[in-house]
Amino acid sequence: MAVELNQLRYFLEVRARGSLTAAAKSLGVSQPTLSVAIQSLERDLHTTLLLRGRSGVKLTATGRSLAQDADELFAVISRAEARISGIEDQDAGRFVIGCHEPLGAYFLPSFLRALYEDYPRIEPALWNGPSAEVRDAVIARDVDFGIVVNPSPHPDLVLVELFADAIDFFVRAEHRTVKRDRRSRAQTKQEALERVRKGPLIHAGRVSESRELLQALERQGVLPARLLSCGDFELVKALTMSGVGVGVLPRRVAAYGHAGHLVRLHPELPHFPDKIYLVYRVDVHRTRAALRLKQSLIDHGKALASEFEPPGRA
Repeated sequence: MAVELNQLRYFLEVRARGSLTAAAKSLGVSQPTLSVAIQSLERDLHTTLLLRGRSGVKLTATGRSLAQDADELFAVISRAEARISGIEDQDAGRFVIGCHEPLGAYFLPSFLRALYEDYPRIEPALWNGPSAEVRDAVIARDVDFGIVVNPSPHPDLVLVELFADAIDFFVRAEHRTVKRDRRSRAQTKQEALERVRKGPLIHAGRVSESRELLQALERQGVLPARLLSCGDFELVKALTMSGVGVGVLPRRVAAYGHAGHLVRLHPELPHFPDKIYLVYRVDVHRTRAALRLKQSLIDHGKALASEFEPPGRA
């Protein structure tokens, strides 16, 4: 059995008009065509839907049940059509934004606040994971737009550079070893290196850039006496702010929410430059809302690029 939508439309019009003749006229079809369609519907459903008489037609019990279900069906279709039309042509739709939590902690708050105010019908959802996983989730279509650090290119992706950052060595402000006096820069840098050697050096062990920065220290013969590995930058930041030791952190992560609390240990110590990108698929569905969201992400990233000053710059 395969009931067709046209059969249901014809049936509902007969119910509304009360006769096959009036329904056929309203539908713009011949009465025989309409009669055949109704008979076919009754045959497919193995029931009688209409009681025909001189004064018109009346619905049977099964006819009334079918009419109720058909009304609900067309209401669903109508809502779907309206929703699809809105997604294509209006600032409406649901989109998944992916990013690593420490990056999202300074990127997303002001962005989402403005998005909710300016485009209340755009519904963002968040997907959190390391940048490499966010990139892969965009490729897999689990994430619509990703904010990622140092992504590797992929033929299915568009990469839009937003702003720069760097992973550096930070201490709590009052623990900074670099003195602003008449001693030479080489001496003060040596003090900073001794501070790193003393440890503990706190780092996010799962982040490849942090590991590469530690390798750069080793190449200079600097081996911290104590290493403290954490799962993510947020814990590194909290421990560094409490004065536990020297933290390896992205400059923007060190700065957000606690301006002046953390400072770079020394400007001549190794650092690892980062670039933050917006990534999305080449074949992203370019609805009005998707394009609006994409541009809003780019604009917010560019604004961050122009307003940020690394903490504790010497």
